[in-house]
Amino acid sequence: MTRILAIANRKGGTGKTATTVNLAAEAAAAGLRTLVVDLDTQGHAGLGFDVAARRGEPTVHDLFRDPRAGLAGAIRATATERVFVAPADPLFDGTAAERSPTRLARELRGAGLARDFDLVLIDTPPAYDMLLVNALGAAEEVLVPTLPHALSADGVSQLARIVFLVAARVNAELRIAGLLPVMVGANPRHHKLVLDMLARDFGAERILPGIRSDIRVAEAFAARCPVRRHAPGGRASSDYRRLLAALLDRFSPKTGGSLAPTFG
Repeated sequence: MTRILAIANRKGGTGKTATTVNLAAEAAAAGLRTLVVDLDTQGHAGLGFDVAARRGEPTVHDLFRDPRAGLAGAIRATATERVFVAPADPLFDGTAAERSPTRLARELRGAGLARDFDLVLIDTPPAYDMLLVNALGAAEEVLVPTLPHALSADGVSQLARIVFLVAARVNAELRIAGLLPVMVGANPRHHKLVLDMLARDFGAERILPGIRSDIRVAEAFAARCPVRRHAPGGRASSDYRRLLAALLDRFSPKTGGSLAPTFG
C-alpha cells in the first residue's frame, strides 16, 4: 500500500522542503520508490534533486490550470536512485485555476499513479490556499516540521485547525503523523519550553525525534543534492535516518500501516 504524506506548516521557513528532500533520499536508500510532488511554487524541493522545469515543460501545477492535464507526464527521474520528482511551476499564480480540493487526490489515486510508488511526499506552500488544501486532500497523514520557538508553534496550531477542517469536509482519512522539531540546539532552554508546550497541546507521542542544526543541509541545497549524498557522516544525515525509523515504526502493522515490510 502506498503512503501519501504531506509536509506542511502554516509558517514559512520551518524546514518543510529540507524535510521533504532528505526524507525522500533516506526512504529511497531504504528501498522505497519515492515520488516528491513539489506543490510550492518556489520549486525548491525539485532543486534539492537538481530538477527544475523549463518554460513549457510539464509541471504539477498544470493540474490546476488544465483539467485535461495529467501528473504522469511531469514526473522526472533524478540522480538519486528510486527518487522521482514532479516539479513546480514558479510562474503559477493560481489565477484561472481549477478550484477542486480533490484534483491532486484524483490524479494520484483515481489514475492509479500512486501504485507506481511506495511513498509519495508532497511539499506544500505555507499559504492557506487551494494548493495546500489539495495536498491535505490527497494525503493520509501530515508531517509538521516546526522550529522550536513560539511563532512556529503558532503555525502548528493554525495548521491543526486547517487539518481538522479538511478532514471534516474533504478527506476523512487525514491524520497528523507527528510534529518534527528542526534546527534544534541553538537555544536548548527555549527549545525545551516550546516542545513541552507542543507536547501538552498535541500529545507527547506526536513529537518526533528532532533534526539538529547543521550547515551541511544548506550546503547540500547549494550542491542540489540531499545531505545524505553531500555529507553522509554528518549529524543531519543521522537525524533524517532516525526520523525515517520513527515514521517506519508509526507505519508498521502494529499501528495499522503497511510500509515497514517494504523497507525491510
